[in-house]
Amino acid sequence: MKLTWFAGTTLRVHIGGRILVTDAEAAPEWVDRRELVSGADRTFGLAADDPAIAAVDPEAWRRRRPSRPIDDTPAEAAIVRIAPGVLAVEVPGEAVLVLAAAAYLPPAGRWADDAVIVLFGAGEAIIAAATVLLDVAEPRLLALAADEQAIDVAVAELREHLDGTGLISLEPGMAVEV
Repeated sequence: MKLTWFAGTTLRVHIGGRILVTDAEAAPEWVDRRELVSGADRTFGLAADDPAIAAVDPEAWRRRRPSRPIDDTPAEAAIVRIAPGVLAVEVPGEAVLVLAAAAYLPPAGRWADDAVIVLFGAGEAIIAAATVLLDVAEPRLLALAADEQAIDVAVAELREHLDGTGLISLEPGMAVEV
């Protein structure tokens, strides 16, 4: 999985052989929007609810089984809304990717353990959402998409809650391989 954050909730994700782009229309001026969506298998909204994305109960939702090598084509990326401003991207055989533009993360099922979670926003909102999440789940990785000052505060506050969960900050325009 590769994540490239640009600003706000604009993100380009390579996952399971697919390219997904969130909020391309909100990309900063320095980003070439044609290049951002070039080759994308799917573009969708994160900051505002995208009506094409189905809502699910995050505690009842289950991941699909990994595809078998004999299957002709890899499974499509499934994108579901687990709360307003919070989406889960699931590709069999990959960690669940949670994209959270909201300060509230709902209680989740077992799938949240081992998930990769990207938190967008201001420092206080990121800290609150991450602290609540880390008290009930052990995600593989938390990726923080915020300004440098917010990241500094969040890292200091979250350090004691990580307990084995990785923590990274995303830099605008730089790709991170997860």
